[in-house]
Amino acid sequence: MSLAHNGLLFLDELAEFDRHTLEIMRQPLEDRRVTITRTSGTVSYPCSFMLIGAMNPYPCGYYGHPKRKCTCSPGAVRKYLGKISGPLLDRFDLHIEVEPVSFEDLSSQAKAEDSASIRKRIQTVRSIQYERFRDTGIYNNAVIPPGKIQEYCPLTYEASVMLQAVFNKLGLSARAYDKILKVARTIADMSGKDTIQKEHIAAAVQFRSLDRKYWSSTG
Repeated sequence: MSLAHNGLLFLDELAEFDRHTLEIMRQPLEDRRVTITRTSGTVSYPCSFMLIGAMNPYPCGYYGHPKRKCTCSPGAVRKYLGKISGPLLDRFDLHIEVEPVSFEDLSSQAKAEDSASIRKRIQTVRSIQYERFRDTGIYNNAVIPPGKIQEYCPLTYEASVMLQAVFNKLGLSARAYDKILKVARTIADMSGKDTIQKEHIAAAVQFRSLDRKYWSSTG
């Protein structure tokens, strides 16, 4: 985690990691420091990094596949998904489901958006955040401290009503509430809006739906 400081840590096949190993990451993800304590003393290292995890939802890898049938038993599914605890999943800003790439997509002659155009959009949003947080010690939306959420994530009345409805209906945690607002803040930045709109909240909520689709059914 410390070697990934100011960078990215990608854990492929996330559910194949030992659960205890994954749980150890929870506090460093919050504190952005990793502390190791031994009888001889304690050392602390910085670890402000972006965590990305990838995994199949079920052990066979075919649940939700358009052409392959899932062969997993309910018990195997519960054991597999149980490797990822609710508190750990709650620390991810986004939960994205990626569908298999079709032959039509692979063989298509249509020109996709080039990396330079994508980079330009990202740079524009980064510039907005740089100006927003100038001389504050905050460097992007993802690290807005809880006490500053209301200041930097203003909502329209309609957006506030939607967020309240979502919070009550889904029983979100305080951490999930903050993360939805931060993601919605970035979506608003991408739209060139100073205030978070209803559609920005709706999009941010949809980016945190996989826990309800998969983990809620495992008991």
